[in-house]
Amino acid sequence: MIDQLQQQEAAGVCDLWYFDVTGFCLTPCVPYAWQPIGEVITVPTVSHSRRLNVLGFLKRTNELVPYMVEGTVDTSTIVECFEQFSQQLTKRTYVFLDNAPVHRSQEFIGHIAQWVQRGLIIKYLPAYAPELNLIEILWRFMKYSWLPFSG
Repeated sequence: MIDQLQQQEAAGVCDLWYFDVTGFCLTPCVPYAWQPIGEVITVPTVSHSRRLNVLGFLKRTNELVPYMVEGTVDTSTIVECFEQFSQQLTKRTYVFLDNAPVHRSQEFIGHIAQWVQRGLIIKYLPAYAPELNLIEILWRFMKYSWLPFSG
């Protein structure tokens, strides 16, 4: 299905976007570390660091539509982003997203018919397949390659 939609996008019939949410904070992330046997590595943390959450729509052409939120992201926040995004569409648009509970909630699903009327069609990616969601790849590069490891 993704290949067919990519062909339609290449022909100008529709637009394809990939959606996801991630968070950034001022405290560096250490996914793993090596240390000599018997030594313990400690990393100082700030317990009250502010987290910047970024909700984003990404196209294969690297066009990004970000929404930034300080604090908690819940279903209402995601619905509002989709509301704003759906109001600026110029052609039929497919948005691929993962199966996070907020994407499957009654509140979110309750808005899908309204979005379809505006030309926005939601497509869920298979479970446990982050490699299919292009924006997840972007978030990973931003966190682990682009941002410096310093506080």
